[in-house]
Amino acid sequence: MDEALRKELQEMAGALRGSIFRTICRGGGGHIAASLSIVEILTVLYWAVLRIEPRQPRDPERDRFVLSKGHAGVALYAVLAKLGFFEEGVLETFGKFDTVLGGHPDMHKVAGVEASTGALGHGFGFAMGQALAGKIDGKDYRVFALLGDGECQEGSIWEAALFGPQQRLDNFTAIIDFNKIQAMDRLEEIVSVSPLAEKWQAFGWSVRQVDGHDVGQLAEVLGSVPFEEGRPSMVIAHTVKGKGISFMEDVPIWHYRLPSAEQMETACRELGIENFSREQLV
Repeated sequence: MDEALRKELQEMAGALRGSIFRTICRGGGGHIAASLSIVEILTVLYWAVLRIEPRQPRDPERDRFVLSKGHAGVALYAVLAKLGFFEEGVLETFGKFDTVLGGHPDMHKVAGVEASTGALGHGFGFAMGQALAGKIDGKDYRVFALLGDGECQEGSIWEAALFGPQQRLDNFTAIIDFNKIQAMDRLEEIVSVSPLAEKWQAFGWSVRQVDGHDVGQLAEVLGSVPFEEGRPSMVIAHTVKGKGISFMEDVPIWHYRLPSAEQMETACRELGIENFSREQLV
């Protein structure tokens, strides 16, 4: 990857982390850690891979992205606001009465949101339906879906996983945010999904693994889909839940909670943003 582009993407990821943290803290609650683990994935998709136009969010020729792990919706909101799908000031309404920015994204309220998600396992099949529609209609748009690793415990995920290869959906790419933590504990302590890559390969997918925080690796892999003609592509992105905030990284208790005043100071310093007072959290 060109070094200038790498630096630009890394700086954008840093800015998005600050935006996500501010939005959730000012809104009084949200999934901070789950949002932070997918920042580089979204950055590369939206600034280097997806063929989209914010001024025409329903362009029938556009690429589609579905955030199947909808509880990380604030990460998607930060991206859409930065790109101009809506004004960045709207982020300040998150968590307030009558906001359009719910805890999970709503496709009928927010420009750029392709599917209303949050019930885990649903967005993946929805996105696959979009890919199938594209094949039937003879369109060349591509569909990308981002799943959580805990989400891969849902039976509907594996039903759809069988369907994609049978339909030869090589216009479809799934990405798994493989941070190895599900809600309040580690996957291995709840329901293991290992060996993850081998499972998807056995279902007929073309699989690649990547460091989910390395923008260069992500751009190379996501920019080369489909990996094989006639097969859907699967990218297993190894990530760290809570990436960017030292006391949150790889710590299960941060699935859904807000930091203390002292932790706020640490987080803001590490993210390079202005500190909040405790009163601003409510």
